[in-house]
Amino acid sequence: KHPTMKMLLSLIALLSAALLASAAPPTCYSRVLSLSKEITESFKELQTSKDVDSCVETLPRLYLDIHNYCVLAKLRDFVAYPRCDTVLEVNELKEKARSLYTILISYCRRDLVFLTDDCNALEIPIEHSITES
Repeated sequence: KHPTMKMLLSLIALLSAALLASAAPPTCYSRVLSLSKEITESFKELQTSKDVDSCVETLPRLYLDIHNYCVLAKLRDFVAYPRCDTVLEVNELKEKARSLYTILISYCRRDLVFLTDDCNALEIPIEHSITES
């Protein structure tokens, strides 16, 4: 092969790899799934913790299902909730919820399929979907 042709093919391969790297990663779905489980678990721990501020009882429920379209509104409501700002665990949870929301609406938007829009389903714990993968 001609040296210039070989260099051109190498350049094309490099550019293709760069384009693929900038697209949504193949692990986008698994990242969203694991983050939603992590948030739900943290929320449950917060609810059962004895030494946390009483305002925690008033927080919007955070049982997440990324296949439920209502999860977007649920995350928005939780992040915007005005109380409990002095509780470190709540602020950390709000930060994770904000991250998940951002990932859902931007990076992973085209990878997700919402199977339902049952908002009431997000008010109760989802025990069967929390099991370890």
